[in-house]
Amino acid sequence: MDVYELLTSPARRVGFYTAAIGREAVPRCVWRQRKQRVFEEVARKGLDGESRARVNYYNRLMAGTQIGVAPPLSEVPRKKSYYYFDLRRDALHFEPDLRLHTLFGDVKYVPDLPSVVKSRPIGPNNANSVLLKLNRLRHYQLHRDPVPFEKKRPHAVWRGAVHNDIRRLLIEAHGTRLDHDVGHVGGRQAIGAPKGWLSVRRQMDFRYILSVEGNDVATNTKWIMWSNSICLMPEPRFETWFMEGRLEPFVHYVPVAKDFSDLDERIGWCEDNPREARRIVANAKAHVASFTNRSRETLIAVLVLQKYFECTGQLEPEPFSSAIFD
Repeated sequence: MDVYELLTSPARRVGFYTAAIGREAVPRCVWRQRKQRVFEEVARKGLDGESRARVNYYNRLMAGTQIGVAPPLSEVPRKKSYYYFDLRRDALHFEPDLRLHTLFGDVKYVPDLPSVVKSRPIGPNNANSVLLKLNRLRHYQLHRDPVPFEKKRPHAVWRGAVHNDIRRLLIEAHGTRLDHDVGHVGGRQAIGAPKGWLSVRRQMDFRYILSVEGNDVATNTKWIMWSNSICLMPEPRFETWFMEGRLEPFVHYVPVAKDFSDLDERIGWCEDNPREARRIVANAKAHVASFTNRSRETLIAVLVLQKYFECTGQLEPEPFSSAIFD
């Protein structure tokens, strides 16, 4: 970890909790009034197509969904505080007696009851997994990349803990190479000696950065796609608020096999097709940019929760609901 990251990580955590405590101190009537103003504007102007699509992508519940026994918002568990305060950022707009299931942490399955989660399996049968932008401090830190694509080292880089089969396969295939800088920092399935930690800034010196799923999604996908490097990764199996399920191979990223046997072939294709490579970088950055408007992100999240409470019969539909919610 470089000096910048060492200095900013504690500062980000302090800032996160300071902002969270500040939001809790705001009178509830202020949040209700804010939601009312936003909803009046949505009723008057409607919602742009992309925001509407995102609301219904995150929340695929249908009217009449059974909620079972769920705690009220005022009693949501606080054990994973990063998740709790990220939920509160949006849930403060609603009455505290509304009931909500939550599953905090790395979730790789679809729950039996409709639950707010950070991550879910990609696929058509995941409606009970309602996505919100949780664990933002870890997953949504973007970094400025000062190095143009053409001036980067034409090799691949990866650092991370090896705690699953796919990361072990990566180390087995490429961990001892001298051209690529692929190495681990430990983990229960680690093989061979660990390599030193490599900061984000140093990883961005490489033209190709590998993104490999860990407990669920790969944490580095967002900052890689915001950089001037190409994201190399196997087809994702899980998704978050970032909508990994929408990412297209050779559009937003360059796909590699699950055993990474075609890594050199994929890099060779990029080197032989620089125009296409730059297009992929541009498309990736455009995808990330769609998540950087704070007001829009809040609106979408509040609508995701509104749909949850309407579909579970806890709130009457808003005047705009039939036009926005699928």
